[in-house]
Amino acid sequence: MNIDATDMEVRAHAEHHASLRLWLRLLSCTTRIEDTIRQRLREQFGITLPRFDLMAQLEREPQGLSMSELSRRMMVTGGNVTSIVDQLEKEQLVQRQMQASDRRSFTVSLTEAGRTAFAAMAQAHEGWVVELLAPLAANQQEHLQALLGTLKSGTPTHSKETK
Repeated sequence: MNIDATDMEVRAHAEHHASLRLWLRLLSCTTRIEDTIRQRLREQFGITLPRFDLMAQLEREPQGLSMSELSRRMMVTGGNVTSIVDQLEKEQLVQRQMQASDRRSFTVSLTEAGRTAFAAMAQAHEGWVVELLAPLAANQQEHLQALLGTLKSGTPTHSKETK
């Protein structure tokens, strides 16, 4: 029997708590959707998901974002952001501008070519998400959205004080 390595749910057994089985199912669904989106971004646009995510952050902030703010929003190290920005800058999709208040800091923003490229990617991305969630009827998606909202609001966020 060939077990899909991305299917985290195979780790659960009937004797495990229902909450654990649910968590593994959520993780499996997320992984499968994310893997499909990664593959399609790579095949159709020649871009990675982290690069797409960085461009999405910049698309929401036309005035640009600092490298540290990009790092915070993407929840990755500054080195990772620098590497992604370097790649996108070589392709003339983003530009760095020195901040007037601190000559050691840069603001990163999409170029016109970056905005155009991202618009096409974002439209395709939305279509893929709609397709991947299509097994659920609209009312089921709304119900799941509400249930996950309840879960999200009741889940403590990680903080440095949390052990």
